[in-house]
Amino acid sequence: MLRRLALRDFVIVPALELEFHAGFSVLTGETGAGKSILVDALQLALGSRGDVGVGREGAVRAEVSAEFDAPASLAAWLDAAGFVGDEPGTLLLRRTVDAQGKSRAWINGSPATVTQLREAADHLLDIHGQHAWQSLTRAAATRELLDLQAGLSTIELARRFAERKAATDALTRARERGDDLLRERERLAWQINEVDKLAPNDGEWDELNAEHQRLAHAQALIDAARMALQQVADADEGNAEALTSRAIDALGDVAEHDARIATIIDALQGALAQLQDASHSLNAYLDHADLDPRRLAELDERMSAWVGLARRYRRPPADLPALLAQWRDELAALDAATDTAALEAQLAEADRHYQAEAQRIGAARRQAAGPLAAAVTQAMQGLGMAGGRFDVALTPLAAPQSQGLESVEFLVAGHAGSTPRPLGKVASGGELSRMALAIAVTTSQLGTAQTLIFDEVDSGVGGAVAETVGRLMRQLGADRQVLAVTHLPQVAACADHHLVVAKQMHGKVTLSTVSAAVGEQRVAEIARMLGGEKLSSTTLAHAKEMLQSGV
Repeated sequence: MLRRLALRDFVIVPALELEFHAGFSVLTGETGAGKSILVDALQLALGSRGDVGVGREGAVRAEVSAEFDAPASLAAWLDAAGFVGDEPGTLLLRRTVDAQGKSRAWINGSPATVTQLREAADHLLDIHGQHAWQSLTRAAATRELLDLQAGLSTIELARRFAERKAATDALTRARERGDDLLRERERLAWQINEVDKLAPNDGEWDELNAEHQRLAHAQALIDAARMALQQVADADEGNAEALTSRAIDALGDVAEHDARIATIIDALQGALAQLQDASHSLNAYLDHADLDPRRLAELDERMSAWVGLARRYRRPPADLPALLAQWRDELAALDAATDTAALEAQLAEADRHYQAEAQRIGAARRQAAGPLAAAVTQAMQGLGMAGGRFDVALTPLAAPQSQGLESVEFLVAGHAGSTPRPLGKVASGGELSRMALAIAVTTSQLGTAQTLIFDEVDSGVGGAVAETVGRLMRQLGADRQVLAVTHLPQVAACADHHLVVAKQMHGKVTLSTVSAAVGEQRVAEIARMLGGEKLSSTTLAHAKEMLQSGV
C-alpha cells in the first residue's frame, strides 16, 4: 500500500509530504484547489508522461517521491533488475522533471527507466478516473477488463495468430506471385550452375595468388637461393661458415687470458649454428624448387576464370564462394516459397494451433462473463439504477483476430423492463458515470492491487446514491487501501481518513496545501461541502450527524 507521498515544486505545490494509512481516505477541497494534483503527482512517480508543465513556475525541477509497501509479486522483478533496497519490504519510487522537460527516475535509490516505473506500477495500484466510462465504450478496453476477471493472458494467442498470419501471407504470395517467383528461381539456378562449374572454395583465391606468384618468379628465386647458399657454405674458404669458424678458433687460443672473450665465443658459436641451419634450409629449398610452366599455365587459366566471373557479378574474386552460398540459400528459400502444398500444410497446422488457443480463451471468457455481469448488476441496484441489468455480450467475429474469435461488448439496461443496449449508447451522462463506478468497484474487488484510487468517479451522482458510493468505498477499504478524490459530503463522511486541499495566495503566487482534517476541522469541511463557505448551525449539525452515522 501507499505509505508516503512527497512533492517539491510540483505545479502549485512548493513542498509537501503526506503520510497515508490503510482503509478508506478521501481528498476534498474547493473547486480549483488542486484536489487532483496528488493523483497527477502519484501517476508521474509511477511512469506517466512528464513535461515542463509539471514544474512550479520559476522552479529548477519538479520532484515526486512515493513510498509503498513492496508487494511479494514484485520481489523477483526487483531482484532481477537490481532494485533491492536497504529496507526490506519498502519500495521507493522517485521522479524528477527539470525546466526543460528532461526526466529522471529512481527505484530504491538506483537509476531506472520510465518503463520500469510503469512495470512496477502494475503491481501497486489501480486508478479509476472521472471519465473511466469512456474507455468502457471501446472494444479493446472491455475485452481486457473481461480477460482480467477471467485471469487470462492473451500473449500465447497473439503469438499463434502471428504465426497463422505469416503462413497465410506466405501462401498468398506464392499464389499471387507464382510466375515471378518461378522466374527468379530460374535466374538463381542458372547463376549457381555457372559458378558451380568453377567450384570456388573458401580461401582458394589467396592460395592461387600465392602459388602463381611463386611459379611466375621461380627462376629468380632459384638463382637467389643458389647465390645465398654459395656465400653461406659453398664458396671456397671465403664462405660465412668457414670465416665464422676461423674467428672462433682464433679467439679460443687466447680466451684463457680474458674471461670476457668467452661471451664473444658463445655468440659466434650461436651464429655458426644459425648459418648451418640456413645452409640446410637452402639445400632443401633448391632440391624441391623447379620451373613448372605447365602448372603456371593451369594457374593462369583458373585465375582468369575467377576474375571473369567476379567481373560479371561485380564482386571481388575472393567473394565468389560466399556469393555462391548466398545464392544457394536464396534458392532454398524460393523453393520453400513456391511449394504451395507445403505452405498449405503449414497454414493448416498454424490455424489448428490458433483455433485451439482461441477456443480456450473464448470458453474462459464465456465462463467469466456471467459472474461479472451478475456482480455489476448487483452493484447497480444501489447506484440509482434499481431494476437495472448489466450484460456482457460475446459476438463471433467475421474473421479470426489477434485477440480471439469474439468481440466483447458491455450492455446495460438502466431500468427494469428495458432492453440492455451497448454502454456507449446510454444517453445519460449520470448513468454512464454510475455504471463506470459499479464496474470499477466490482472489478477492484477481484483485482490484486492493494491501493485503489478513485478520482472523482462519483461525478454526476448525489443523494442516496452518493451514500451508497461512500459505503461501497468504505467496504473496499476493509481489505484494501482506498483513496478517493470527491466533492460529495456523503462519500467524505464514510472515510476513515480525511485530507483537505486548500488554495492560498502568497503575494501574486497561488499555492496549494494539503492537511489532515480531524475533529472540528473535519466537521467544518463536511459542512462546507454541504452548504458552501457560510457555515450555519444547521449545516454543522448535519455534518456532525453524517460523521456520527458514517454517512
